[in-house]
Amino acid sequence: MMQSTICLILGGGQGKRLFPLTKDRSKPAVPIGGKFRLIDIPISNSLNSGVNKILILTQFNSASLNQHVNQAYRFDNFHDGFVDILAAEQTQENSGWYQGTADAVRKNIKHFTSFKGVKHVLILSGDQIYTMDFRQMFRYHTETKSDLTVSVLPCNRQDASGFGLVRLDGGMITDFVEKPTEDAVLESLKSTEFIRKTFPQIDREKHWLASMGIYLFNVETLLELLENDTKDFGKEVIPSAIKTKRVGGYLFDGYWEDVGTIHSFWKANLEFAQRKPSFDFYQNQIYTHARHLPSSRFDGCKIDESMVCEGSILDHSTLSRTVVGVRSILQKGVVVESSIIMGSDDFESESDRAHNREKGIPDVGIGENTLIKNAIIDKNARIGKNCKIYNKNQLDFFDGPNYYIRDHIVIIPKNATLPDGSEV
Repeated sequence: MMQSTICLILGGGQGKRLFPLTKDRSKPAVPIGGKFRLIDIPISNSLNSGVNKILILTQFNSASLNQHVNQAYRFDNFHDGFVDILAAEQTQENSGWYQGTADAVRKNIKHFTSFKGVKHVLILSGDQIYTMDFRQMFRYHTETKSDLTVSVLPCNRQDASGFGLVRLDGGMITDFVEKPTEDAVLESLKSTEFIRKTFPQIDREKHWLASMGIYLFNVETLLELLENDTKDFGKEVIPSAIKTKRVGGYLFDGYWEDVGTIHSFWKANLEFAQRKPSFDFYQNQIYTHARHLPSSRFDGCKIDESMVCEGSILDHSTLSRTVVGVRSILQKGVVVESSIIMGSDDFESESDRAHNREKGIPDVGIGENTLIKNAIIDKNARIGKNCKIYNKNQLDFFDGPNYYIRDHIVIIPKNATLPDGSEV
């Protein structure tokens, strides 16, 4: 069954809520965990489940995503698998941008139906962190004789209004409401008894079943449902499908995080560095671009609950609850707490450093005696000496010179420069 399946990963959104991390890159290309990209999660889940025909649908800032995918996922000539990107394109039939998730799939029907023997289409999101064996979902889909299966997981009241909520009867979805906010609607969609019976040890605050945005279609069903002008799976396609099709609800109770906001992205990355993380890169096989970098070097450092990726140099630095990306340079006396340092795309040569210093430009990395708290330092940033980056005015939202504040978190964007003594 897995060989007759093609996977579509939706990454076409502009990613406004992740700005400025999406200022120069698409959302699936945003770095996570120090050395990976968001797109690596759904791709790895697919490959580990035996689904090796993968198309990524995108339309905004796709250059870095193209480069990453081309470098990371190369199959040999004797392998029938592939990972390719389908950017939005103008054709005789379609002249505009994708208008939603369903519209993006509709405009690429000719691409994924051109492969022989495709019987199922697995549709995933490009901005979620989780581990799932899709073979179990396929087994459920077959056993229930579903036309379409939606993966669902229990959630609490805080999260409920941000997702599509479902009710199940005999394994089939009978109700689906996208992001309900009214108390009466939320109350009617509660599945408390079913959740307690299915997951006895689950958090007692979880009363609802939420769609994870993971869909498995029989290809004929998908083509039929996309014949009209629907724009979005959650708002239109799924609610319409439950009236005429067998729509199964596959239950999932593992770790799953939608990192669509700066705060959720920051929080998820810091959790990777915990002693017992909910999502553990040491236990989950996640693929990415192999960089062949030297080991990291430490001198007189104090590091607690942190991850430091290869190619980094740390000199008498102090880290706490921090993720440090590849090729990061932290000079003497740097203190970093609850932050993400994304590192650099290249090593800076000594001649380049000398040339920049003559112009008063700091080296790539973090300068001496700089303090960083609750921040995200994007790639290739140049932070000078004696800087303080800690949101001193406790702002929730602000756009400054070479920095941004979102959800109380300071973001230094890609390629930005902060001169010596800067205070944010």
